Amino acid sequence: MSTAATSLPDRNAAEAAELAPAPGATAPEVRARRMRQRRQMYVGQVVSYSLGASVLLLYAHDGAISMAVPSLFWFGGLMIIGTFAVLSESGFGDQFEDHYLTVFQISAHMALQMIFLLAVPTVGVAFISVLFLIFAFGTLRMTSRQAMLTWSLATAGLAFVFLVSDLPIGLPVATRLERTASMLCFVLVIGQCAFLGLFGSTLRKILYRRSIELKAAYQRIEELAELDELTGSYNRRCIMRLLDAEIERSRETAKSFAIALIDLDWFKRINDAHGHPVGDEVLRTFAITIFANIGPEDRFGRYGGEEFLLLLPNTRADAAARMLERLRGIVADLDWNTFSSGMNVTISAGVASLRDNDTADSFLARADSALYSAKAQGRNRIATS
Repeated sequence: MSTAATSLPDRNAAEAAELAPAPGATAPEVRARRMRQRRQMYVGQVVSYSLGASVLLLYAHDGAISMAVPSLFWFGGLMIIGTFAVLSESGFGDQFEDHYLTVFQISAHMALQMIFLLAVPTVGVAFISVLFLIFAFGTLRMTSRQAMLTWSLATAGLAFVFLVSDLPIGLPVATRLERTASMLCFVLVIGQCAFLGLFGSTLRKILYRRSIELKAAYQRIEELAELDELTGSYNRRCIMRLLDAEIERSRETAKSFAIALIDLDWFKRINDAHGHPVGDEVLRTFAITIFANIGPEDRFGRYGGEEFLLLLPNTRADAAARMLERLRGIVADLDWNTFSSGMNVTISAGVASLRDNDTADSFLARADSALYSAKAQGRNRIATS
């Protein structure tokens, strides 16, 4: 026999997976989605009670129980479902974390089974089997604490039935119709438990996919928080954090470490003469060029405006100067006429190598001093400190 614990798994599994709400969902949208899920669940419960009452009707037709039992069982289930449906439509459950009111639903449905078990013990096994279905439903929603509570209530009820009372709990199988009804009782319960299992499996898969999507989204957010929006290089906060980390690592490993503070020459004139959109394209092209010509261990970030900071781990001062000279030549040789006729873009850079007594500030100050020297000497050149 079946009863009130099922919904329609294949139909609403995807919606149930929205327990992990989509980013940007508003409170009204969440409430509407929850309401829709609960309505589908209550429809499934009505169907389940109807199937259970139909099995009881077979027993009644064969004379094993009173004809009133199927009707009372069906109306009792509808009263429970109707009560929770009214609470759902009024939004009462939305004020709780468990908006399904799972513990109360399970307790109510268990109580109904116990009442009929005591009232009609001759088919008592049918009502006991329904408890498995009720708990199969509950496992989809309950916390471990709620599971322990409802299990304790079920244990207390069954202890009373089996240990306190002496009711002859049974399942009629004397006639062909009774055997058919008993078979249907177990077939329907097993079938609904199986569908609930499929529902749970589907839900876990959907939630797993959602978790992967959320993880990817969070990773993307973290990346965006570290990147300069215009150039795609590290932003100032991130490149400064990487500078501190590289200084520490260089001291731990006793390896060389150099930095270069790079400035685009006369960049304000480019903006004034050609417009800020062209200036933005120049910055993007410059950043792409640098990325394409540095090593995998090197780190490149926007220090501010048209100034960029290049971190060169495991690099001595002379090698760093040669590398920056190569980069300077590459930038100067680019065909900047594609942006505007007659445009030329060059860079100046100050290179510094880490010293034993350097802090991040003093390290940067020496690179900045070298950059100032390169500008003072006429720009489009590299200076070292």
